Amino acid sequence: MLPAPAGPATPMRDFGVYVHVPFCAVRCGYCDFNTYAPGEGEFSSRDDYVGAALGEMAQARAAMAGDLRPARTVFFGGGTPTMLDPAALVAMLEGVRDTWGLAPDAEVTTEANPDSVTAASLSTLASAGFTRVSFGMQSAVPHVLATLERTHRPQNVALAVRWAREAGLAVSLDLIYGTPGESLDDWRASLDAAIALEPDHVSAYALVIEPGTRMGRQLRAGQIEAVDLDTQADMYEAADARLRDAGYSWYEVSNWARTPEQACRHNVAYWTSQDWWGIGPGAHSYLGPRIGADGAERGAERWWNVKLPRVYAARVAAGTSPEAEREPLTAADLALESVMLRLRLAQGMPVMDLPDPRAEAIAALVGDGVLDGRAALSGTLRLTVRGRLLADAAVRALT
Repeated sequence: MLPAPAGPATPMRDFGVYVHVPFCAVRCGYCDFNTYAPGEGEFSSRDDYVGAALGEMAQARAAMAGDLRPARTVFFGGGTPTMLDPAALVAMLEGVRDTWGLAPDAEVTTEANPDSVTAASLSTLASAGFTRVSFGMQSAVPHVLATLERTHRPQNVALAVRWAREAGLAVSLDLIYGTPGESLDDWRASLDAAIALEPDHVSAYALVIEPGTRMGRQLRAGQIEAVDLDTQADMYEAADARLRDAGYSWYEVSNWARTPEQACRHNVAYWTSQDWWGIGPGAHSYLGPRIGADGAERGAERWWNVKLPRVYAARVAAGTSPEAEREPLTAADLALESVMLRLRLAQGMPVMDLPDPRAEAIAALVGDGVLDGRAALSGTLRLTVRGRLLADAAVRALT
């Protein structure tokens, strides 16, 4: 069931759109996302996916009547969105523009594998209004890429970055650390290779081996050995130091940018609890407290779509919602989530925004080197480098 038509958001929040493209050339052994390689339940044609996505946008327009706000950010994620023909991505961006409109300064990002783009395809996307591309570099070390089952060669990254620059797109590089068999020197080599390409933005995520993945099965069988947590911590600290020395500043635990303007605004919107609509199979959406078209107050809620692409397409084609489940959020839920998300940001959060500010808990975290003591004295909770490694524990202590 789609949300009841809403009136103006209260208070007015930014609005973004996430478009999930569930296609990949192969399924990497570590991947736990809702993605499908050929033969794994894809649509009969990718045109079906584009039509279904546009159909869901039409449903969203009806559901948000009275609260249609131009999208300030649009993010095409996956999967590998650039497995689609550029014309398909352009058609879906046009669908977003027709449904909600785009803010004049909208950030429009697509994820891409380095071997899934050409100079021509990136130029087409830029001409249509895309402003940013996020490349899944992951590593610059061949044996690490092989363990991750990534299909690109390291040299493809430099070529893809050059093409993106020539098209006028901002560039982000995504890295993964803690791959089985990866040494600290391997990780430093990947960092140096990424920095040498001078991207605007870098993300670095610790590998989490999920039980249901192929890599999870390899781990259980003793075929691979997980990198220990102390080494992963050393890798994170190496990333922060090398990126800082190269002129990047962290703005979220796993993200660094050259300037505040080059931070990923779409992800910042998630961390600051702005509104967004997720399009596509398995996509999540969130709308905060608002006034309905009937003048009644409506609480915050999130919902997510059915995962299987064929089921998603069939529902949209039948004129029914692709929603799988919905979760209403109480004021207490929102307060807890606010701490979980905002504490990850470099700007931190005011002490008084805690649901239950407890001086002893804050003092203990400062004493343990998790929170910045000077910032805490001025009324702001801000993680130290050590604190970024222990962010989840800090949230538990504060809530």
